[in-house]
Amino acid sequence: MSAAIDFNAMDDETFRAEARSFFESEYPAELRFMAGRLSWAESKPWWMKLSKKGWLAPNWPVEHGGMGLDPGKLIIYWEETERAGIGRMPDQGVTMVGPTLIRFGNDAQRAKYLPKILAGENVWCQGYSEPNAGSDLASLRTEAVLDGDEYVINGSKIWTSMAHHATNIYVLVRTDKSVKQQRGISFLLVDMKTPGITFRTIRNIAGHEEFCQVFFDNVRTHKDNLVGKLNEGWTIAKGLLTFERLNIGSPRRPLQAFEQLDTLAHARKLFDDAGFVDRYTQLKMDLNDLGSLYQRYVEKVRRGEALGPDISMLKVFAMDTYQKLAELLLESGAEYGAFAEGVKLEGEAVDLMTPFYTSRPGTIYGGSNEIQRNILSKYVLQLPAA
Repeated sequence: MSAAIDFNAMDDETFRAEARSFFESEYPAELRFMAGRLSWAESKPWWMKLSKKGWLAPNWPVEHGGMGLDPGKLIIYWEETERAGIGRMPDQGVTMVGPTLIRFGNDAQRAKYLPKILAGENVWCQGYSEPNAGSDLASLRTEAVLDGDEYVINGSKIWTSMAHHATNIYVLVRTDKSVKQQRGISFLLVDMKTPGITFRTIRNIAGHEEFCQVFFDNVRTHKDNLVGKLNEGWTIAKGLLTFERLNIGSPRRPLQAFEQLDTLAHARKLFDDAGFVDRYTQLKMDLNDLGSLYQRYVEKVRRGEALGPDISMLKVFAMDTYQKLAELLLESGAEYGAFAEGVKLEGEAVDLMTPFYTSRPGTIYGGSNEIQRNILSKYVLQLPAA
């Protein structure tokens, strides 16, 4: 396993070259730049290949089976996976659960769950959003009541990505109704095979079933599955969401849409249209600005500085830019925009629909852009509440 290598001792370009070489040579060509998320069956061979090499958990410490990458190297790792078109696996165990247990869990929880994540035995999903508590997550109503040695959970979660492929779920639950909303929330781990858990899949606009609604009907989980302290789950949730917004704010997906737009424009001779050139140029400048803003936050992470509420600005700008690019791409494709599987124009393959499909939910997940603007207004600009 390569996990014993001190990757942080490498200079950035050497590490980038090694990551790029591995991803380009080892990742299956047929799974590159997929329109939807990969199922567990599709992604398991790659998962196990990464695990065997010691590259599955780049953000975990070496002593827990990870690569131990510092923030700067971790961002390079992410950027190279995006560049190679590596599909999104059901990776909540690696990206969310593992770091949470390493930071907030106890020794018994780490010993029980971390090896099973690396071995592909546990596949996790996230139980955060609810039908009436999506962007306003703090108002969640799913409740857990302690009964002897077990918490009894009742309620439901929605937009639970890949829940139908998961073996386990981590859930934010209300454990105290008498205090301020954020202070009465706890973080629990639950086996998806526990009696009382049911789910229904949700088909999205692209025809993919990536999301589920998960129902909890007197579901029991042992009190040992409480992560961190009782009623302090909001602290864990905030930390996870902040770093998630940096990842969402990467310019890679908008850049991929721009590259498709550029290919389409040359194939259809759209640069002869002054109106198109005006919009194209504006979006190109926006994309350059997005890249500069992203790098500003990357450098903060590399210096070991905490990301503040202003990270919301990156998430808003990235997803707004992505949507504008996707809309211009679809509009400029005219009649070709109706082909969901992509088309060939002047010998060049162009995918018009995928950026449109994937950009639509981008202003919602990770905290809706409306909520992010409220955060900026209140905590960054310190404007008075309406």
